[in-house]
Parts: sequence; structure tokens; C-alpha cells
Amino acid sequence: MTSSTGGPAQGDTEDTFDAGAGGLLHQPKAVWATAGASVVAFMGIGLVDPILPSIAKGLDATPSQVSLLFTSYFLITAVAMLLTGFVSSRVGGKKTLLLGLALVVVFAGLAGTSGSVGELVGFRAGWGLGNALFVSTALAVIVGAAAGGSAAAILLYESALGLGMACGPLLGALLGNASWRYPFFGTAFLMAVGFLCVTAFLKEQPKPARRTGLLDPLKALGHGGLASAAVSAFFYNYTFFTVLAFTPFVLNMTPYKSGAVFFCWGVLLAAFSVVVAPRMQARFGSLKVLGGSLVLLAADVLVLGYGDHTTAVVCTILSGAFIGVNNTVYTELALGVSDAPRPVASAGYNFVRWFAAAAAPYFAPKIEEWSSVRVPFLVAAVTALIGAAVVCVRRNALTHEAAGLQPRHASEDSVTVFAN
Repeated sequence: MTSSTGGPAQGDTEDTFDAGAGGLLHQPKAVWATAGASVVAFMGIGLVDPILPSIAKGLDATPSQVSLLFTSYFLITAVAMLLTGFVSSRVGGKKTLLLGLALVVVFAGLAGTSGSVGELVGFRAGWGLGNALFVSTALAVIVGAAAGGSAAAILLYESALGLGMACGPLLGALLGNASWRYPFFGTAFLMAVGFLCVTAFLKEQPKPARRTGLLDPLKALGHGGLASAAVSAFFYNYTFFTVLAFTPFVLNMTPYKSGAVFFCWGVLLAAFSVVVAPRMQARFGSLKVLGGSLVLLAADVLVLGYGDHTTAVVCTILSGAFIGVNNTVYTELALGVSDAPRPVASAGYNFVRWFAAAAAPYFAPKIEEWSSVRVPFLVAAVTALIGAAVVCVRRNALTHEAAGLQPRHASEDSVTVFAN
């Protein structure tokens, strides 16, 4: 969270470093079970990266057709964000988590049986619905139940994201080297294990005092600060998922080599989101860090697109550092900048930004077909700069009353978030 000057809000620095210095590791079993399942959920995002060329070859599909695996996944994820609070506030956090996990198990398993790219795209859409129900509720559970307050919870959530992003491509490469179908079966198995862990360790969560309406996340976007964070994140996510979904075709490497590249990318993402970002925020302020990181990401993807193959590999890995910083800062902004309850604010924010995650994998290959392989990265560099410009222009909206809202959010965590 930031103060009105763009620096860390009062008390944030101490909380952040306490969370990273050991307090982060002392969590209830319910938190670890939820975080562990979250790792697998995020693995599903990058799982297909190293096997995209293999899928295209196995199903006789073009890169633009295969890219729809991401588009269908994130399009359904975005729309489902309007449903997550509605469902969880009525049936409870645990049941929503289990419903999401069950859907992922079913549709990931079905994806491995696909006989055409159309079937695979459809099954990925069902997978996206399950992932949306699980991931959004998991963040609420972790925020409410984690020891160490919201700073520890966000770091723990970003750790799960980073670890999942790192391990997903590696698992995809190891299993996909034998068959492109195996990573889907592997994910279904791991999510089934997560289902059992959540069932065993997470107690039934009390329902919120107030039920969430379907349109509440959209109403929350009426807050200028949250809307600004969501719009900026929309453009940033276009850049992010151009790297994630389009780069494997550009690198054109074997599953093992591509998996190794994106594993290193994920390691940097995890390290910079959990370790580096909080320290940079404490020293320079969240908005300065976010704006600078977006500009550096723009430069990185531009060099990625216009450099040789070795340069493209290095820049792909390096982009993980900037993405890790951005993810942490954006998450904190979304959860702390508005007066909406955190689950509602998160749903509205994610509703907007996931549309870019759906758009980038579709448009990047199309732009290449219309022009050249370099132009999609030029577009991605421009969208990152637009994201930075929104942060700069809307600076006051992104910081206004943020420090004053901290006690209110802390009290809401025990009421509207599904806490133990």
C-alpha cells in the first residue's frame, strides 16, 4: 500500500519485512493447503508454453489456432470473476475452492483426451472457469487466514504464483517430451491432490455478513483509483501474455529447452515478486517502482523482438524480473486503493485485466501474419508504456486515501474475507 505521496504507507515497511523474514513461513495448515493448490493452479497457466509447437503439430493446427488455448482460458476467467464473489458469499469459501478444483480436475483431464484443437480450446475454457473460482477465493482465504497480516498474505500469494509460473513450464516440458497430452493429465492429478488437501485441512469458512451481488465488482470499478489500477494492469497484461503465449513460437525450441527458458523466467518472477519488490517499494515508493518497471519491461520486449535468437532467450528470461515486480505492486494497489471490500475489489480488477490476457495470445500471431514476427513485440512494448503512462497520469487517484483505508481493510478481513 502507498501513502499519499506514492511512498509506502505508514507501517507497511515493517509489516512487509516481517513477512519476508520468517513470519511468512509460520502459517496455519489451511493456508499451506490453499497456497499449495494455488501453485498447481498457476502451473496450469504456463504448463502449455513449452508444448505449444508440439500441440500445433499433433493436432495439425496453426500457431494462431493453438494460441486460442490461452484466449478461451482467460476470456472465461475474466467473465467468471463476476461470479466468484456471488458464489462464495452464498456457499462459503471452502465449497467454492473445492468446486473450482473439481472443475479443473475434470477439464484438465478432458483436455488430454482432445482429438482436435477445437475440443482442446473448449476444455481449456472449462478449465478457466474452475481456475477463476479457485484462484480468486484462494486469495481471499489466504488474506484472511495468514499469520502476519495482509503484507504476509500478499507475499505468500505471489510466492505461489511465482513458483507455479516457474514449475509449470518445467512440468510441461518433462511430461510433454513424451506426449503433449501428458501435462494435462499431470495437472489433473496434482489438482486432485490439492482437492484432498483443502478438504482435509481447511475448515468450513463462515459466510460473509453481506452477500456479494453479480454487479458489485463492476460497481467497485467506479472508484477512480481501482479503475486506474485495472486499466493500467490491462495494458501491462497484454505485454505479459505476449511474452508468455507468443514467445515459444518465436524461440522454436524443443520442449526441454523451452521449458528450461521459462523455468528460469519463473524463478526470476518469483524472486523479484517476493524478495526484491517489497524492498524496492520501501525505498522508492510503489508507484515509482511500478512505472520504472513497466518502462524497463517495454525496453526488454522490444529488444526481444528485434534481437537475434540468443538475445531473445536472454530477454525472455529477464522479463520475469520485471513481471514479478509488477505483479506484486499491482496486487497491493488493487487490494488497498479503494474502499470496496478486498474480494470485490479483486474481482473487479481481475475482470478488466484478464481480458488483455485473452486478447494478447490471439492478436500476437495475427499481427505476425499481417506484418512480421517483430511487430507483435513492438505492440507489446507500446502497451507496457501505456500502462506506465496511466500510472503517471492517475498518480493521485492511485494514492488518495490509501493509507487511511488500511485500518478499514484490516477490520473487513475478519468479516468479508473467508477467514478461520
